[in-house]
Amino acid sequence: MAEEKLKYAVIGDPIVHSLSPQMHNAAFKALGINAEYLAVHVREQELPLFADRARKEFAGFNITVPHKNAIIPFLDSISDECSLTGSVNTVTNRDGRLHGESTDGYGLETAIKEEFGIPLEGGSFLFLGTGGTVKAVSFHFAGKKAKALFFANRTVSKSHSLIEELDNEYPETKYDCCSLEDELLMDEFISSSAAVIQCTSLGLNPEDPSPLDDRFFIHGKCYYDTIYKNTAFLKIAVGKGCRAAGGLSMLLHQGAKSFSIWTGKSAPVEVMKEVLYGEMKKHV
Repeated sequence: MAEEKLKYAVIGDPIVHSLSPQMHNAAFKALGINAEYLAVHVREQELPLFADRARKEFAGFNITVPHKNAIIPFLDSISDECSLTGSVNTVTNRDGRLHGESTDGYGLETAIKEEFGIPLEGGSFLFLGTGGTVKAVSFHFAGKKAKALFFANRTVSKSHSLIEELDNEYPETKYDCCSLEDELLMDEFISSSAAVIQCTSLGLNPEDPSPLDDRFFIHGKCYYDTIYKNTAFLKIAVGKGCRAAGGLSMLLHQGAKSFSIWTGKSAPVEVMKEVLYGEMKKHV
């Protein structure tokens, strides 16, 4: 009897733009795994219904914006890191029980190392924004012994709250924050950081401006945008002679980690990369 085909998915709202299905389906094919990966549009009010469906239908699924936090009440268990960050992007179905983890921190860590040769341990980093992505990755960075984490955000109180939580868990790392308009502290944070990491939603729409003023782009410094489009932030960075990279490498390594969690096998990263970067060229 033919082996039953396993089903995986990525859920979000919207989801039509996702490149994850092409990447994962190529990986399953490369390793001869009888599985398929779909993009499923799920609105927030549909999450409880989807979780019930997933218990019966899917071996695992990824979650993208805006559901990384909202999915948690409908899961049976989550990792310790996800308990701290309130963010899940990878769910595994274990005999009808849904277990949540996050590969966001690993994805960004691997991307930063691959693009710029910068390890987390002993490094200092400036995050722009204090949303769900920043919370997920900053706990990972602190856990990997980053020396200092800086946060620049429109609402400084959000950064203060995040720093309090981080300091409770990882007091060895130094933390500080400021408003994006605070030129003095921005200068200080940028000059102290090995990389500036753009984590706001600015750049999802083509007409979005850069969250960072032109004057804060320093020639030769590293700038990473977690959005995988050619954003205003990246265009300015390239124009100013900075070392710059977009979020495709983060997506690749997040996906590879999810693949390994689900299958127990090493992900065929080169195959996934070729498909992902090939798909991206079609959309440019």
